[in-house]
Amino acid sequence: MHNMTIRPLTVVLLSFDFVEYCLRLGDALSHHATVILLLPEQQVGPHRELLKNVHCDVQLFHKPRLRQPRSQVAMIATLMRTIRVSKPDILHIQQGHAWFNAALPLLAEFPLVMTVHDPKHHVGDREGQKHPQVLYDFGFRRASHVIVHSRDNKREVVDRLQYPVENIHVIPHIRLGNDSPPSEEMADNPVVLFFGRIWEYKGLAYLIRAEPLITSAVPNARIVIAGQGEDFDRYRRMMVNPQHFTILNEYVSHDTRTELFREAAVVVLPYIDASQSGVIPLAYSCAKPVVATTVGGLPEIVEHGRTGYLVPPRDENALAAAVVNLLQNPARAREFGRNGQQKLRAECSQEIIAEQTLAAYDITLSRRAVQVLGKAIDP
Repeated sequence: MHNMTIRPLTVVLLSFDFVEYCLRLGDALSHHATVILLLPEQQVGPHRELLKNVHCDVQLFHKPRLRQPRSQVAMIATLMRTIRVSKPDILHIQQGHAWFNAALPLLAEFPLVMTVHDPKHHVGDREGQKHPQVLYDFGFRRASHVIVHSRDNKREVVDRLQYPVENIHVIPHIRLGNDSPPSEEMADNPVVLFFGRIWEYKGLAYLIRAEPLITSAVPNARIVIAGQGEDFDRYRRMMVNPQHFTILNEYVSHDTRTELFREAAVVVLPYIDASQSGVIPLAYSCAKPVVATTVGGLPEIVEHGRTGYLVPPRDENALAAAVVNLLQNPARAREFGRNGQQKLRAECSQEIIAEQTLAAYDITLSRRAVQVLGKAIDP
């Protein structure tokens, strides 16, 4: 009897953004499969320490600006050669890319799994709207199977794209950041943190309107706004009490990000539109409670009254009341933070997300095999 050697699953994991997400996922997948991780060289700088510790094969490529057609064609050609040489069992792409999606029909021999982080552009996201939605939709439809981060996203993909519901897998957003012990200083340091890209859909205007209500109840409260996006001047003009705000309208380094979350008493997501959020896993990693709105997939990751509070969007009164509740009850805030950290470990760890992703790969390959067999029997 001959010993049979089973070739391990080979996965090409390609992303044009979401670098930290992919490094963590690729590393966890590499314990079960051969993983070639393709990432843009311009975006790995902040993740060098994480990059040193991953076990997959990381290959960097140059991601040109959108309006550089010759460079875009060169990037596509490079990526296609790498994929073909790798001969993956699964090609797994994060969200896609306006130019690269056009080449997907040329890679049809490889089963394609697409993680759809955002099924459609958000309200007021002018940066995202530079990339035509129709090109992303084309890529989504080319996928054999789709991964989304919430049941709400699943409904969006089914309803808007008429994508087959049986080919959609709901897998939570992977944990980001590193676990930090719960802070015991929130009562003395009542910081309300808004973190991330600043566009209309993030609802920052409602947090600014909530500030007088928050500081009238908690006079030493400070609101920290960290991130960049659209012109910030209009937000400055809205501030009734500018002295209660600390503004970091810039790219935030990982070290600064860590410090911001460690110092926060509560993390606020006053979004008016959302699909999912990487900010919530960051908050939970640092054992911080979250106040978020009931939009998109946010209610599926924030447990009202256990890891934070959910409030209606565009309602500064409800937002302020939830924030004040946590600032005035530091023991409750710490309990919610610990619950969030436990939820993250139980549902969003690298290992758990990798297991769920591998299960999606198995289903993709099984159904692909059935389709191939069916065509062979009935050409």
